[in-house]
Order: sequence, then C-alpha cells, then structure tokens
Amino acid sequence: MTLAAKLDEIRSHYDQMVPAESMALMHRAIDELKQNGAADKILGVGKRLPLFELNNQFGETLKSDELLEYGPLVFTVYRGFW
Repeated sequence: MTLAAKLDEIRSHYDQMVPAESMALMHRAIDELKQNGAADKILGVGKRLPLFELNNQFGETLKSDELLEYGPLVFTVYRGFW
C-alpha cells in the first residue's frame, strides 16, 4: 500500500469517527487559514523540513539528522482538541 493510499484510509476512518460539529469547526479553521494567507506559507508536499531537534516523552533530545540515517521521516503535528 502506498503512503498516499494509507493516508486516504486514515482520513476516511477519521471522518467517520469525529463528530460532525468538530469536523465543521476544523473546516472553518482551515478556511480561515486559507483566507488570511497562512496556508500559502506552509511547507508543500515533498519539500524538506529544516533540520530540527525535539524532546521525546522521556526528555531525550531527538535530532532529525540522526533519525534520517534510519530512513525517511514523517512529521505530524497534532493540534489537539478543536
């Protein structure tokens, strides 16, 4: 299964699990980001993130350049509750 197909599957499942009122709120927020130009500043699909360091759940620093030695990374930002 390709990454694109897997992401489509996840989106489909997510759309079925999230209450309609929450989905409406998320879509409004996305529309606002598009209208105010913020969406034009995001990093596009297939573009490279700058190198970064983040702490994991144990407080250990993870460096993207070290993780990339194991293969490609998928970076996901979880916004939390809408």
